[in-house]
Amino acid sequence: MWVSDKDSSGETVELFCCGADAKKSPLKPGYQPNKVKALIFAFLFSLMAGASPAVAGEEPTYPADATYIGSEVCMECHVDQGEKLSKTLMGRIMLNNPRSPREELGCEGCHGPGSLHVAEGGGQGVGGIVGFRKDSEYSVEARNAICLSCHESGTRSHWQGSTHQARKLSCTNCHQAHKPENQFVKATEMETCFQCHKQKRAQMQRSSHMPLREGKMTCSDCHDPHGTFTDKMLKTASVNETCYTCHAEKRGPLLWEHAPVRENCSNCHRPHGSNHKNLLKMRPTRLCQQCHAPGGHPSNPRDPSSRFAFSRGCLNCHSQIHGSNHPSGVRFNR
Repeated sequence: MWVSDKDSSGETVELFCCGADAKKSPLKPGYQPNKVKALIFAFLFSLMAGASPAVAGEEPTYPADATYIGSEVCMECHVDQGEKLSKTLMGRIMLNNPRSPREELGCEGCHGPGSLHVAEGGGQGVGGIVGFRKDSEYSVEARNAICLSCHESGTRSHWQGSTHQARKLSCTNCHQAHKPENQFVKATEMETCFQCHKQKRAQMQRSSHMPLREGKMTCSDCHDPHGTFTDKMLKTASVNETCYTCHAEKRGPLLWEHAPVRENCSNCHRPHGSNHKNLLKMRPTRLCQQCHAPGGHPSNPRDPSSRFAFSRGCLNCHSQIHGSNHPSGVRFNR
């Protein structure tokens, strides 16, 4: 596709090409390069604007002659699914105490009208029924729109534009609506996240790690998988604010503040797991010398006999490394 414009003489000039029609077309003499740039940006923004409906997602369009038949008919064939659904919170609400017109539809509130599905003998996608498997004929956006028609507030309010939404994850990649226990596709939330985050799974196996394996916390204690207004889907405004939810003693205010600590906890720590104590990125002496040059200070970490490199290294003297409130703690040694 070619993008063109008119020059000062009124003649059409081809500016640049996208797609298969790649060829060169020289600009007319006297044409302004800045105008070309402006038109290029305008073209790119128009593509983004045109793609917005697909990002937001709309519910599927069902066959015009399909009608609703009731959950009782569905459960004549789908006995196991009906029993599992009836044990979930969503199932108890939709089947026994519906609060909205959609919930009154029961099974068909999510899967669409089932008359044609029954008339044609059933099957995945038969009769326009909505299936939530990976091979569903309906797009990820359309399937997610069904879920978001009810689950659109609270932690899901930042779903549109989030990393997971942009990478076309469907709700059913992580959740299983018919599962009574926790409605995750895996046994735990942690295992569900590790389906994609393989590196974080490996980091959790290191000697120093966040206590997810022990069941003392979960991924969603720090992250909101449905999207946030911050980087890395953190639930708070910054890395430090997330860490302070548990490590409140590091927040301060402190009389003497350590600059890299106040900037970002991950300057020194690996939040998911490390082979060094206290989730440190490397041994204390070497870690400190990433910023503090050894010149003028006897702290060469390559000398194993040095008392400054022994055991905890720099921390033998500078014990209050996160900050100090002591009047003589300017060097974080009290």
